[in-house]
Amino acid sequence: MTAPTGLTAARLATPELLRSVFRRHAAGVAVITARGERGPVGFTATSLTSVSAEPPMLSFGVGTGGSSWPAIAATEHVGVHILGEHQQELAATFARSGADRFGPATSWREGPEGVPVLDDVLAWLVCRVVARVPAGDHRLVLAEVLLGDPSGTGRPLLYHQGRFNGLRD
Repeated sequence: MTAPTGLTAARLATPELLRSVFRRHAAGVAVITARGERGPVGFTATSLTSVSAEPPMLSFGVGTGGSSWPAIAATEHVGVHILGEHQQELAATFARSGADRFGPATSWREGPEGVPVLDDVLAWLVCRVVARVPAGDHRLVLAEVLLGDPSGTGRPLLYHQGRFNGLRD
């Protein structure tokens, strides 16, 4: 495939091209949690998407090389947490490889179906995993919403240009 005339900056598809383009796409920040064999696991996700209203379903991507993948691959239930702009450090902790994600700095409790539920988030859901779809080095997880709480206060945390940011008017 060649670039149309006049598009001299166009580059062939590479992982770096995809990353560069999506750094320009502002996305909401979520943390996905699950109960693993050795305790709770979780990771920061910017790929959260509403899929269906009837039944209520969502999706998110998870890398198969990540430390949370074995638990996500085996679990029946996950927690989905929408972070507020006051939670930049929490987002960074769950994004950092090797971090103590459920250590003393993280306030959480065991929720329905044994799912770790983070405190002080804008909203959270507990979902039943219905499918894991192969997608390159990731899996797209489809999950049916079972219950949740949208009553947190504050403004959403966004990810843009490789950094966590607040929403600006």
